Amino acid sequence: MKYCSSCGSKVELKVPQDDHFPRYCCTNCDAIHYQNPNIVTGTIPIMKDRILLCKRAIHPRPGMWTLPAGFLENGETIGQGAFRETLEETNTEVKMGNLYAIFNIPQISQVYMLFFAEVLREDFGETPESLEVKLFKEEEIPWQELAFPFVPIVLKNYFADRKDNKFDLKVETIERPVKKTNQ
Repeated sequence: MKYCSSCGSKVELKVPQDDHFPRYCCTNCDAIHYQNPNIVTGTIPIMKDRILLCKRAIHPRPGMWTLPAGFLENGETIGQGAFRETLEETNTEVKMGNLYAIFNIPQISQVYMLFFAEVLREDFGETPESLEVKLFKEEEIPWQELAFPFVPIVLKNYFADRKDNKFDLKVETIERPVKKTNQ
């Protein structure tokens, strides 16, 4: 950030008084610009014994398979955002279920929140965000073509929980190892 969104003046990165973290602070109007993690919300869309996955048409990782999910918009609940993202990426409506998984991903300042969802009709299909939308049985899932680290984790947890029919909320942290540079 270079300029204040309140008055347009230059900002400087510093620790404000009574704070503990560096923030972008306006040199003119003293506005403090907080930068907080983004919430990504989505679903695990289920129809009987199959999971609905989307083949991404957009960056990042086009051509890879994922669960329908995306950034929460202002004014939405996490459930509303998950429903909207599922509709946008699969072209079908779902019946929303319980929150099942939360993933903290601190290195990219994101928190993922995934709900169970029941696929109501087989009217899903490609969208501007998805090249293909398809139902998969567990043994059919393209495990080597999954787009993001949270996807195989949540799918494996779901299939394990399905055996016991016990679906406790999962809270996990995904941290990438810090790359060391040669000095």
